[in-house]
Amino acid sequence: MPDPISFTSASPRFGLPLLFAGQTQKEFFVNEAHCLTDALLHPAIEGEQSAPPSAPEEGQCWLVSDTASGEWSGHDSKLVCWQAGAWLFITPREGMAVFDKTSNQMIRFAEEWKRPETPALPIGGANVDSEARAAISGLIAGLIEAGIFPDS
Repeated sequence: MPDPISFTSASPRFGLPLLFAGQTQKEFFVNEAHCLTDALLHPAIEGEQSAPPSAPEEGQCWLVSDTASGEWSGHDSKLVCWQAGAWLFITPREGMAVFDKTSNQMIRFAEEWKRPETPALPIGGANVDSEARAAISGLIAGLIEAGIFPDS
């Protein structure tokens, strides 16, 4: 399926179709808006892939990798969701955050998808004492729990 249909009257950020008086086939426009809203409201991806899975489940989403192939070719870095038996491609917007179920962390879009990496835990050294190590380890554990850093 190509990118979402371009509507003459749509919301500015994600192109959700707007209804107008006397419009025919309103259900088509409303259904398209519902599909986009369903994909974008609290988005979570199964992971990052370059090609479609063989048997996606309804509502599952992925991040298309930079080496996309097959049906996903030409849709690098987009979100793709399986809805109503077809692929729905969504172009990311600046500031968009998505939960990656594979790494159990939030990723953010700022010109490209950003994934924070977990810093190394402090070990040894003449100037780092055990209390400082415990505090830093606790902070890192909290950031992992919050989904900012990936699970180790």
